[in-house]
Amino acid sequence: MSSADSSKTQLSYFDAGVDIDAGDRLVETIKPLAQKTMRPEVLAGIGGFGALFAISKKYRDPVLVSGCDGVGTKLKLAFQLDKHDTVGIDLVAMSVNDILVQGAEPLFFLDYFACGKLDVATATQVIQGISKGCELAGCSLIGGETAEMPGFYAPGEYDLAGFAVGIVEKKRAITGRTINAGDVMLGLASSGAHSNGFSLIRKIVERSGVSLTSDFKGQSLGEVLLTPTRIYVKPLLRLMQHLPVKGLAHITGGGLLENIPRILADNLCAVLDRSAWDMPPLFKWLQENGNLAEREMHRTFNCGIGMIVVVDPQRAQEAQKLLHDGGEQVWRVGEIRERPKDRPQIIVS
Repeated sequence: MSSADSSKTQLSYFDAGVDIDAGDRLVETIKPLAQKTMRPEVLAGIGGFGALFAISKKYRDPVLVSGCDGVGTKLKLAFQLDKHDTVGIDLVAMSVNDILVQGAEPLFFLDYFACGKLDVATATQVIQGISKGCELAGCSLIGGETAEMPGFYAPGEYDLAGFAVGIVEKKRAITGRTINAGDVMLGLASSGAHSNGFSLIRKIVERSGVSLTSDFKGQSLGEVLLTPTRIYVKPLLRLMQHLPVKGLAHITGGGLLENIPRILADNLCAVLDRSAWDMPPLFKWLQENGNLAEREMHRTFNCGIGMIVVVDPQRAQEAQKLLHDGGEQVWRVGEIRERPKDRPQIIVS
């Protein structure tokens, strides 16, 4: 084949649908957003092949804690409503809340944004949310990856993943090992469904025949469902500075039933008093329209409790006040008990 003939079959990067200029514009958009999240330990952030972050000398025996998560099928609602300014907060929240439960202060965050063809306006909304989430968590957005993969994603769709790294003094790491029978569980209010259970939520919405734009307590149903995951970092770090926290459980996939046992020894069980808090209207609507049993609700959703805090009973009232003063809605939702051999690790009564 002649060189002239072969040139007709060669594809360039631009022929594949990749917009180099769009990528450059996005980088310039990200830089000021990331700058708003900078901590003094950042030595080099957005723009390089890797980011540099110095460990503060205030730690004597530091342990790094890392977490990785995504937003799941909640993204499908963002696509349907063409609303992308909250899922970035979700992305940060899912990872920083996870490392927080081990006592870690989030230090920095990196994101992965993948799409078929980059839409700068959409990506900018997402990154703005990520920046906002990092500000709420007190961590720095120091890097990430924007991957454009033509033919891999449906037009207008994208995927997100996030990576958080935090730090904790080794002797102050929260492992759940100090939890004893008689300890008290405090429940921190969720902001909604957070980022779990959305495959079921979308089926319930579809079967109900209710439009995502229909009114739900003064907002559209879609807006209520897209309410971003609450970030608990700052009030809980403040609590840890004032009193010992024995255990923390982030209520994500698996709901109340599967997350609380993760921090308990085999000889202990958690007894939740279901009357201690009111189930928010969204969950009542989901239960009614999905015809879901109580156990299925507790196994799938947070049911209004996004974080469980385990403390000594003598410090429970103090902890509750500190959390309330930090802006959290908090209830005393149950206690830890000795577990009989034939009983489950969590009982909702």
